[in-house]
Amino acid sequence: MKTSLESNQSISSSRNLKEMMRKHPLFFFFLISYAFTWIVLIPYILSVWGLIKGSFDFLYIIKPFVGPTLAAVIMTGITEGKEGLHRLWRRLGQGRAGWQWYLLILAAVPVLLLLGIVIQPGILASFQGLTPRLLVTYPLYFVIVFFGVALPEEIGWRGFALPRMQPRYGPLWGTLLLGVLWCFWHLIFFLTPGQGGGPGTSFSTLLVSFAYFFIMVMAFAIIFTWVFNHTGGSIFIANLLHAAIDTPQLAWIPLFLAVDETKLNLASLIAFGVPAILIVVLTRGRLGYQPGITLEVAGTEKPDV
Repeated sequence: MKTSLESNQSISSSRNLKEMMRKHPLFFFFLISYAFTWIVLIPYILSVWGLIKGSFDFLYIIKPFVGPTLAAVIMTGITEGKEGLHRLWRRLGQGRAGWQWYLLILAAVPVLLLLGIVIQPGILASFQGLTPRLLVTYPLYFVIVFFGVALPEEIGWRGFALPRMQPRYGPLWGTLLLGVLWCFWHLIFFLTPGQGGGPGTSFSTLLVSFAYFFIMVMAFAIIFTWVFNHTGGSIFIANLLHAAIDTPQLAWIPLFLAVDETKLNLASLIAFGVPAILIVVLTRGRLGYQPGITLEVAGTEKPDV
């Protein structure tokens, strides 16, 4: 049995840890996101590479939920309590935005990605043709991506991190820093077939693929922040944008035999790199940032450290 002294020390240590987490919410958010996701993926990666036996595919599916989502819930609860968790929950369903944002996300984004694919040499010639099946599979993929990929990631990246990073570092530098951390969170995925890795993949191939991915994610981060700042910090809209970017990649890969993971990342870079640069130039790096609104979304009265 624990003595009263040991119990008091345990309580004191717990309080000290929570106080430290309140003082450094962003550090602990990213620490939890990385640690939980990467630890969960280890058995799956070892099985893919034939180092252990068994199927661990379900771990690849749940990885965002035990990473950014869980980190956001834990840190919001510690820093803002139940009120903060309720505010985070409300933003998940906050879909009020002008029709132009829905048009941009649901129509322009897929069209830009398609253009980024077909303008690459040799890809258009590998086109297999459209089938009525696409009318069914595309909405189905969209729903799966929305709830299985976009939602668990965006609760963390745009739900928790971005509202705190913009006041602290400014809209542009905060966005770029988030983009770097968002990108490298995916680094371990490049050891899996789902990200173009796995057994038989050369290091040079992974290096090129990740380089394209890094620049692509930085462009995405700028666009996400710009949309986020113009739609009242809505996680729902961020989810839509994330799903609109990822779904065409799933739906259209079978239509173009010449498309691989690297060419798909290059297509995204072609499609969204120029718009991202234009957004930075035209907004002078402000990306639509309004301090009062962003702080209210975060539930803070001053920038978090």
